[in-house]
Amino acid sequence: MGQFIVSARKYRPNSFETLLGQDNIARTLKNAILRDQLAHAYLFCGPRGVGKTSAARVFAKIINCSNPGPDMEPCGECESCRSFAEGRSYSIHELDAASNNSVEDIRALTDKVMIPPQVGRYSVYIIDEVHMLSQAAFNAFLKTLEEPPKHAIFILATTEKHKILPTILSRCQTYDFNRISIEDMVRQMKAIAQKEDITISEDAMHIIAQKADGAMRDALTLFDQTVAFCGKEITYEQVIANLNVLDYEYYFSLTENFLAGDYAKALVTFDAILSKGFNALGFIAGLSSHFRDLLVCKNGASENLLLLAPTVAARYRTFSQQCTVQFLFEALGITSACEAGYKQSGNPRLLIEFALMKLCNLSGALSKGIDRGAAPVAAATPATPATPATPAAPASQKRSNSGLSLMEVLSEAEKEDEPVHSGQKTEASAGMSLQDAWNELASLQTKPNLASALSHATPRKEGNEIHFVVGNAAQKEWIDRNCRARFESFLQHKTADPAIRLIVDIAEAQTVDSSMYMPSDKVKHLQETSSDFRDLQKDFSLETS
Repeated sequence: MGQFIVSARKYRPNSFETLLGQDNIARTLKNAILRDQLAHAYLFCGPRGVGKTSAARVFAKIINCSNPGPDMEPCGECESCRSFAEGRSYSIHELDAASNNSVEDIRALTDKVMIPPQVGRYSVYIIDEVHMLSQAAFNAFLKTLEEPPKHAIFILATTEKHKILPTILSRCQTYDFNRISIEDMVRQMKAIAQKEDITISEDAMHIIAQKADGAMRDALTLFDQTVAFCGKEITYEQVIANLNVLDYEYYFSLTENFLAGDYAKALVTFDAILSKGFNALGFIAGLSSHFRDLLVCKNGASENLLLLAPTVAARYRTFSQQCTVQFLFEALGITSACEAGYKQSGNPRLLIEFALMKLCNLSGALSKGIDRGAAPVAAATPATPATPATPAAPASQKRSNSGLSLMEVLSEAEKEDEPVHSGQKTEASAGMSLQDAWNELASLQTKPNLASALSHATPRKEGNEIHFVVGNAAQKEWIDRNCRARFESFLQHKTADPAIRLIVDIAEAQTVDSSMYMPSDKVKHLQETSSDFRDLQKDFSLETS
């Protein structure tokens, strides 16, 4: 039995042409060699497994190669190339700073730098994980790095650029390596599979590439692990089982439950997912990504952002037609909030289950998803002539009416009964006053701070605009991003005025009278100007004497 070599080593890049996903860096280094503009120090930065050390080795081989190719590729036959490939080169030195990070190690290196190369023009020193050097070692290295001998070139590699001293950064040419794209990783794995006589589906390779998170080395490690598990014939089902990846079908099934308002099935599905050993936080993060991918599919201009296998992407494009953009926005907001609060929750499972129930209730709160045949609208509008029966919605768009509010029923009735006979109006079209609608909006809020801000605010109507004043720019930005569109839609339904627009304004800064020197003066000023202060004083029975 021959010795097995992992794919990450066996197929490691040995030329700039085989360096994956770093075309701009490869071109820059080639041009530097062609024009004889070699710097004395380089810093290669980037995530793990993207080719930093491989690029350093290729660069070192080329500058010492006796017969480089026309495209600046090492010949692989000269003494310098052969000695490096056999691990006996005295001109190219590799140092691991993680285990050689003391001042003594750097002093030994600086002494070695003075020795000229035996073969080739340069002595190249590749220092990996250079951020692991101690502060004293960095300081001992500064002078040599700034003014090395003419034959010495340093190539530093790191995954944590922010830990490098500015004095080191200023002495190096810095190259930032990119994450490897999923398409490049799939293409590389496909080429390796052909060379190794392995049959693997493209969907399976996409799963491996996504799991690798931009690192080609991680992708090849997972590829070897999958081959060890499956053999020469690899299927999508085997890959998700081996890598413990949740199948997309669970997310599609859950989304159907959300659209149907069936929270019981959603909870049962979530329990089945947990029983298979999947992490709850990973599940909710995957659900957020699922809604993101569905949202991306809703617009042709953003479809290129869908980083999925072709067959899975086609499924997403088809399924996205069943979801409205508003539903996906709200759903993504619910899952993102759940994911953010997971680690702080005392009962994380209940937190996720509540998020799933809110997602099931969400479809009922959106007018497009209401089951039109279920609401007894006619009983609410006896004066309105009967209208023809509305055809039932398709099965994929059926909604449970268990979570409907009176506002939603009336707003749907308004859509169905238009146009009404002249001189007649339903209760839904009559609308209510702006202040009453605003008070109801405030009472429906679950966030205490937001409910308090709405209840203490007095909306001001100017034409079609309703102005709502908040205390600062941060509050305005948050409400504009998370609530304004929903509040605006609510007020349009309640006031039966689809033309109104909600505008969030920032209160003008109030200046305190410079004559208020005493605490009692300041308290009196707050009593006169701040309703929050008066409420606080009342709640805690505070005296102002």
